[in-house]
Amino acid sequence: MTDTDNAHENHATIRYTADVIAVTDDDRVLLIKRGWPPFENHWALPGGHIDEGETGLQAAVRELEEETGVRVAEDELRPVGVWDQPDRDPRGRYVTVTYLATVPAHTQAVAGDDARDARWWPLTDLPERLAFDHADILNAVLRATR
Repeated sequence: MTDTDNAHENHATIRYTADVIAVTDDDRVLLIKRGWPPFENHWALPGGHIDEGETGLQAAVRELEEETGVRVAEDELRPVGVWDQPDRDPRGRYVTVTYLATVPAHTQAVAGDDARDARWWPLTDLPERLAFDHADILNAVLRATR
């Protein structure tokens, strides 16, 4: 490798996460209230870091269950996009793969793991401000799938 090659290397640490948009067949979406910074006490999509040896899909299934108690099989999740804006997370560079799941209207959710609350919200009456870029993600996915 030459000095010129080194000048073009990117040394930024990129963290890989998975988020889940879980919607019911009666048009509600599952959100968690974050129990930790950044965006502590703000509503967000369930999701989190992808662990070593895990795929994004496996992490999405795990994080959804850990944070909300909602269980879905891998084949019930559909990848719907990658969000990689450099400033989307104040902790540094994060890239998230987002998955969509449709679950029955009677599906129960219970806050777990690091979530302070887990609640089904009508798509027409969402919290005013979601954590990170989750409002943008949710709007983009719902526009494309509805």
